[in-house]
Amino acid sequence: MSSPRPTTSPALRRARLVAVASTVVLALATGALPAQAAVAGPAGGTTTAAAAAVSPSGLDREALRTSLDAFHKAGMYGAYSAVRNGSEQWRGATGLADVATKRPTRPHFEHRIGSITKTFTAVAVLQQNAKGRIDLDAPIGRYLPDLVPGEEGREVTVRMLLNHTSGIPDYILPAFPGLLENPGKALDEGRHRHWEPEQLARLGLAAKPVAKRGTYSYSNTNYILAGLILERVTGQDAEAYITRNVIRKAGLRHTYFPRTAAIKGPHAGMYESMYGLIDPPRDYSEYDMSWGGTAGAMVSTMADLNDFYRRLLSGKLLPAAQLREMKTTVPAYEPEPGEEPAMRYGLGIYTLKMPNGGWYWGHDGGVFGAGTWSLSSEDGRRQVSIGYNLMKYQRFDEQGKPLPDPITDALYAYVDGALAAPAGKARRGAAARSDAPAPAAVAPAPLVATLVAPEQLHR
Repeated sequence: MSSPRPTTSPALRRARLVAVASTVVLALATGALPAQAAVAGPAGGTTTAAAAAVSPSGLDREALRTSLDAFHKAGMYGAYSAVRNGSEQWRGATGLADVATKRPTRPHFEHRIGSITKTFTAVAVLQQNAKGRIDLDAPIGRYLPDLVPGEEGREVTVRMLLNHTSGIPDYILPAFPGLLENPGKALDEGRHRHWEPEQLARLGLAAKPVAKRGTYSYSNTNYILAGLILERVTGQDAEAYITRNVIRKAGLRHTYFPRTAAIKGPHAGMYESMYGLIDPPRDYSEYDMSWGGTAGAMVSTMADLNDFYRRLLSGKLLPAAQLREMKTTVPAYEPEPGEEPAMRYGLGIYTLKMPNGGWYWGHDGGVFGAGTWSLSSEDGRRQVSIGYNLMKYQRFDEQGKPLPDPITDALYAYVDGALAAPAGKARRGAAARSDAPAPAAVAPAPLVATLVAPEQLHR
């Protein structure tokens, strides 16, 4: 289907975006986002794969290719993925890196990973906890007395920052004024704007709270504050500390905090649709990511992400006590009475029940134009990471109700099949069904997944 044109009336455009944002926020709060519709992607595209020493009895490459191609055929512009089952690995790509030139995607592409950055930041904080320099249950005012004085400084703990129970609001909307009225203009104006982390923290701290302290409510401000605490106790720039003590310790060669607005390695265009309000979707692969900082600025590859989570979960990046703290979770949404939540958030990492019945650890990320999802079995043997280059492709009617969404169905089917089947055989058919919420519903609002909470829309 073709993507609907944005209405020309500013009042109607705002009303429509308010309805959409309210629907998405409500769904994230309840863990039950209804099906949504796909925006049609460019026709064609083939899957390429690069394998590392796999045996004929290992990963089913044909099934993985077919399932990944189905994601593109459902409407996603392009995607790249890495899958691991024990010692067997597969890498593949599908669709287009550039919709104008028809340049194809490649498995090794570098990609903006958004909120997966939070896992790296949490590892760094927990390293300092192991050294006795950061107390997880200490008030954050102990470390940032000038920035967070008063009640918040006394009542919010470091642990609350890392598991999103601080009640501190997000800074995204204040950082992008006009996002509701004219998202394309707001994003264009912010493309080369540089932010200091203290500026972002103050925007979040000054915003109107949307959740009670002690309850889960995803906020990027939490991880900007965590980065500032890391700087205070180490005396080093937080991104430099994470680079030396997390990225390099994990042996990652294509993971980094970008120093410029450009991605330095081969990469795809990253297209933002903003639910059809940016039409055609615009490429934001070049962007000053200081607005994400220690909450979401990093670049990586899918193979690097698998390596990172495998080494983390196998105990190579943190002592056992700190890894246990990281995996101590809170419910990420309020389930129906008598039901257990299918997602729980720890310290920079979550555990998620997939339709195949298994529980997996990892995180997802979303920035303007780029989405990423990385999940691993608890022992790190079964893994899948996928990056894709069209964001907020979902469509809603004029009342803000979601339309059918084959893109998310295809994404979920690919990830679920890559993790679940014996020897990594991906599912070839329609998306798997279970009582587990869809990823857009259970994911913790990665960086820009929601625009603004309903309470903020009517200020």
